[in-house]
Amino acid sequence: MSGGQKALLAALGVLLVALFAVAVGAGRDDRGDPVARSALVERLGRLGGERAAVDPATVGADCAEGGRLVFAGGCVLRVADPGELRTLVLRSAASFTVEAPAPGDAEFTVRDEVTPAGDGTGAVARIAVDRATDVLLRCPGLGTCTVTVATS
Repeated sequence: MSGGQKALLAALGVLLVALFAVAVGAGRDDRGDPVARSALVERLGRLGGERAAVDPATVGADCAEGGRLVFAGGCVLRVADPGELRTLVLRSAASFTVEAPAPGDAEFTVRDEVTPAGDGTGAVARIAVDRATDVLLRCPGLGTCTVTVATS
């Protein structure tokens, strides 16, 4: 290794240590908000674009009534194969539970209880779908749930 290469390698090492020190020093002491995103992540997300949503016309269910899913207890959604990774977006004014197989070759089921947001926008579930899939919806308690398959 020549003297110039050694100097370049040393300068790169000093730069990495300086960047690490700045990153650690610029950190926050609070635990943060787990649902908040930094401005950098938001900008990168806009550059990459949003993942396309599942077309509501490709979703079938026995509990479908006039473009909405109305059920007590549970309801099984049948999502047709979207051909690529898409997002199934489900919206409701009330809480509901969703169970779906993980995308890809994963051998497990994802389960989540979705609750309305504090800002009054309702409960929103986003499920990654990459093949024909059955998604189970459950309504907590003895009431009736109304869920809409949305495009965003």
